[in-house]
Amino acid sequence: MDITSIVRPIFAKRQKQIDLFERYGEDIQKKQLHSLLETAKNTEIGQLYHFGEIADYKAFSEQVPLSTYEEVKPYIERMFTGENNLIWPSKVRWFAKSSGTTNDKSKFIPVSKEGLYQCHYRGGTDCVVSYLNMNPDSQMFSGKGLILGGSHQINSLYKDIRYGDLSACLIQNINPLVNLIRVPQKHIALMSEWEKKLEEIIRTTMNKNVTNLSGVPSWFLTLIKKILQQSGKQYLSEVWPNLEVFFHGGISFDPYRSYYKKLIPSEKMHYVETYNASEGFFAVQNSFDDRAMLLLLDIGIFFEFIPLNEIENENPVVLPAWEVEKGQNYALVITTNSGLWRYQIGDTVKVMSTSPLKIIISGRTKHFINAFGEELMVDNAEKGLAKTCEETGAIVSNYSAAPVFMSNNSRGRHQWLIEFEKEPKSIEEFADILDSTLQSLNSDYEAKRYKGIFLDRLEIIKARPGLFHDWLKNKGKLGGQHKIPRLSNNREHMEEMLKINN
Repeated sequence: MDITSIVRPIFAKRQKQIDLFERYGEDIQKKQLHSLLETAKNTEIGQLYHFGEIADYKAFSEQVPLSTYEEVKPYIERMFTGENNLIWPSKVRWFAKSSGTTNDKSKFIPVSKEGLYQCHYRGGTDCVVSYLNMNPDSQMFSGKGLILGGSHQINSLYKDIRYGDLSACLIQNINPLVNLIRVPQKHIALMSEWEKKLEEIIRTTMNKNVTNLSGVPSWFLTLIKKILQQSGKQYLSEVWPNLEVFFHGGISFDPYRSYYKKLIPSEKMHYVETYNASEGFFAVQNSFDDRAMLLLLDIGIFFEFIPLNEIENENPVVLPAWEVEKGQNYALVITTNSGLWRYQIGDTVKVMSTSPLKIIISGRTKHFINAFGEELMVDNAEKGLAKTCEETGAIVSNYSAAPVFMSNNSRGRHQWLIEFEKEPKSIEEFADILDSTLQSLNSDYEAKRYKGIFLDRLEIIKARPGLFHDWLKNKGKLGGQHKIPRLSNNREHMEEMLKINN
């Protein structure tokens, strides 16, 4: 008997709780805030900002300042040496290492036991809950789930305090029973050498009954191509005929969607987007017909939002979840059960629905191009590339874009470095279509491009095969937790890539 039918009633009970988000979202979030403040009121930060005296959101927003990693870092460094009760009452034994977007090369994000079990693992469970609710014919538990994380080297900081990427933290602490329904084996998943790990994953999973995948689309594409090469098969559905769902996150799926459909031409294959990070698990897609993700309001995170035009202000307007507006872009602010208080995570989201609250990831607060007032976001870029690929038949495997600034000889323009899996017949035609599509998606870009007065048409440079892989490898960033900077407002990354491209 397929175990899916046995466990489905358990997941259905959680689905009823999730359904309450639509009617009682505000109440649920207020309850989360109260619980977080009450739990941490006797910590060092709780006493500093008088958590015990905060009665409502208004007082919270007035008494507790916004923070970034720079403000949290001094606490984290003290936690490294074993100090407790600083930003969260329970002892934090794990830190998730992620790529630095601040002045540091890397960030170390605290992962408390509450954050681990009540947020990260529960969020992962909610992905399954949503998928089973969307697909009543699912038999995903009839086989194994293949989880592809980053490079999982675990390091010791002080006595029993450890750090690794988020995948390492999750795999190391997961209930052993989960290992019965997932691959690869734990010792393979925790291998630190990325390329060798891929070989071991292929060797040990090729002949397994894999029904579901979880990971970053770009890294999974590398694995899939290697599997097809070694198996001699044309489609992944020939290797794993019972494959039915890919839970993906980390980067936009839009540029990869058509390619995955070609590699997995199965009518029963589904794709579910998730939004999780080292700081917490935030949202999951809950409808096949709507790619927006439902914000998970009751798993230990209180959400706030800064309107995009307020980001650079010293004292920006900040809104709770129940005051956001549909169609608007915001910088995300989180308060978590791992001790992050009004923490600016660096992501921007667009609100697609307020009841229930559903979002899409629109970019990063530092990953955009606004060199000429065009405010081009990653969401624009992903949608523009997807439409251009659809019209030209091209397939993009990786890309990055940056401005070329005005000079005496030319107006400014955007320069795109693109690695094609399948090249278009004409790079110039591809550039024309992408440029016009971006204008249709972004009125600011359209205004700057009007008659070429301020901006010339974008330029495309073809990247050699493997360029982005090599760039990450040179920087020691191979693995699922590391991502290509899609849009940059300066030329630092672009110049590095162009140098090795040539």
